[in-house]
Amino acid sequence: MHRIIIVDDEELIRESVSIQLSELEGIAVASLQANGSKALEWLEGHYADICLTDVRMPLMDGLQIIEAVNARFPWMTCVVISSYDEFQYARKSMMLGAVDYVLKPIDRDLLHEAVNKACAKNNHLRQHEANRLLLQKLPFHKPLLDKWLEVILSVYSHAQPLLVVDTLAIFEEWVKGGHQLLNELSMAWVRLLAEELKKQGLQVSYNEGEDAGLGDASLSCEEARRYFRLCAVRRLEQSSLLFLEHARQLKNLRMEGPVDKVKGFIESHYAESFSLQELADYAAMSRSYMAKLFKEKTGQTIWSYCVNVRMRKARELLLTTTLKSYEIGLQVGYENSIHFSRIFKQYHGMNPMEYKEKFASSPVGWQDF
Repeated sequence: MHRIIIVDDEELIRESVSIQLSELEGIAVASLQANGSKALEWLEGHYADICLTDVRMPLMDGLQIIEAVNARFPWMTCVVISSYDEFQYARKSMMLGAVDYVLKPIDRDLLHEAVNKACAKNNHLRQHEANRLLLQKLPFHKPLLDKWLEVILSVYSHAQPLLVVDTLAIFEEWVKGGHQLLNELSMAWVRLLAEELKKQGLQVSYNEGEDAGLGDASLSCEEARRYFRLCAVRRLEQSSLLFLEHARQLKNLRMEGPVDKVKGFIESHYAESFSLQELADYAAMSRSYMAKLFKEKTGQTIWSYCVNVRMRKARELLLTTTLKSYEIGLQVGYENSIHFSRIFKQYHGMNPMEYKEKFASSPVGWQDF
């Protein structure tokens, strides 16, 4: 996700550009500002990757904005909007490092092309810096790489959460406040791991996916730090789980996968009260990723699966014991007997005692229901 600030003294142009950029995947419009002074004031407290600015504005023109952005926010890339009679300004902006310019009236395709070029430049520079950091720092942190390989190849999944936390802490030391580098640094680390694992006969690639939902379009500086940390954790966590799963398959280890582990926990604790966070801690993964992975693998949510288990146990007790309905409800995790009966009826189309009367004397086994 690349966050962009649009600076233009004409409100109609700001709004039009914002609408056109909303069509681009991976772009979030973080702020619309009417002049350079307000834009720089906003940037002092917020995060952006790209500055799209008009060149002729009151108070501060686009060239001054670019110079200020270069000096104070060097991770950003600038794109200029200009008219034909302002072409000299556009040329000067390119000399100051702007990646491209778009002439008025603004053509949507050319605007998209310019912003995509800015995104590509950001990605290239950050990947280059991440690789440089990794090459520079790795000789002093070889034990960390060895630990990752040991955990994955030994399929010691219990060590994975703490290892992710420790690695993120080291990466933060490396970037020295440049948290926008954490994404690329995490992926550089993952690629290095994949290469090292390939030497051990474990060939696996990781697609980093998207960070949708981890942060808003507009982020304060503190929120930006949290956002990039979450993105890095997602990459490290998902890739390590993928590597662990492939290591299990490689060694033909009959170990529980994350979804099987969650299922096993529910089968053993269906009558108890537990939270998604407790399940996530038990499965050694984040709550959001666990829920997403479970839905992908099973086609149902975790709570739907829990209800399935409870209803299956309730059926078994109804058809094999003389327990009353409220007693069965208690045994499968429902303290409120009315709530239990309502859930049971929603699930089976009849209340518990009707179900018992209908099927208790049936020659068909209870498992079939």
